[in-house]
Amino acid sequence: MHRSRGGFNGFVVLMSVFMLCLAANSQLTTDFYSKTCPNVLQIVRREVMKAIKVETRMAASLIRLHFHDCFVNGCDASLLLDGSDSEKLALANLNSARGFEAVDTIKAAVESQCSGVVSCADILTIAARDSRELKCFLQSGGPTWKVPLGRRDGLVANLTAANTTQLPSPFEGLNSIIAKFVAVGLNITDVVSLSGAHTIGQVKCATFSNRLFDFGGTGSPDTTIETSMLSDLQSLCPINGDGNRTTALDRNSQDLFDNHYFQNLINNKGVLSSDQILYSSDEATSTTKTLVQTYSTNPSLFFTDFANSMIKMGNISPLTGSNGEIRKNCRVANS
Repeated sequence: MHRSRGGFNGFVVLMSVFMLCLAANSQLTTDFYSKTCPNVLQIVRREVMKAIKVETRMAASLIRLHFHDCFVNGCDASLLLDGSDSEKLALANLNSARGFEAVDTIKAAVESQCSGVVSCADILTIAARDSRELKCFLQSGGPTWKVPLGRRDGLVANLTAANTTQLPSPFEGLNSIIAKFVAVGLNITDVVSLSGAHTIGQVKCATFSNRLFDFGGTGSPDTTIETSMLSDLQSLCPINGDGNRTTALDRNSQDLFDNHYFQNLINNKGVLSSDQILYSSDEATSTTKTLVQTYSTNPSLFFTDFANSMIKMGNISPLTGSNGEIRKNCRVANS
């Protein structure tokens, strides 16, 4: 069959990108540190457990750090870097992303056993997995999975990308959010399953108060908010109130890693607009709605898809081989 030159060139480009990704991901293995730091998984697990025992919310905070890191520059721990160009200063992270001190503690514990061996990027990836698994000891539970390892740390942060182009926002429409997932090699299933991480954690009034009184300039609240929840949230987050006050992302099930989050969406109890639109928006009809309905009644499928999506997200553009470095301090590049 004849193939046009333009179509052939496009095919070559796509195959080149695929082979580059395959080459990078093939260097990630679940036993990467079996000889150089054989106890790394136990060390990270122990420190994550300590952090969650001190503050249950830390589980959600660590997975969010991993998410926000991987969507900007790939999973290279660039989010952990301090400095004038730090991604911590981005609108999506400033006074919002948290858990950096916990990562410092985990890194110090690993360094005490295996100095200069384990990257901050891998530590963050392991910690995100353990945050889900270890919540079972604190009445949560949820899926677990083996973490491919071998990432190296980036040398620079990218504040511009974190601020403008790559991180999904709670104020965006569904098509825009899907496009940002697709841009990093993820798909619609990943959008829905990873959104299910909101089955635990807290969220600030500033991220959803636009829905409570004058949504989109209508002079009325968002009509997709269930009435009793709307009343509660209006009391918690009044006009000109404290935007830093928080509420549970998964109403009535905030400490359980389960599929209740999806049941809430079906009942118009998603707190963030970016959550509720997975079920209620016009765009959802042909994209995400069916999967929300499926997960709401099939927790096993949700757990399986969530684990697979976490692995895929952790494989976004990793630095491997001689690229990047192994930071001694997660907050600064080596001198």
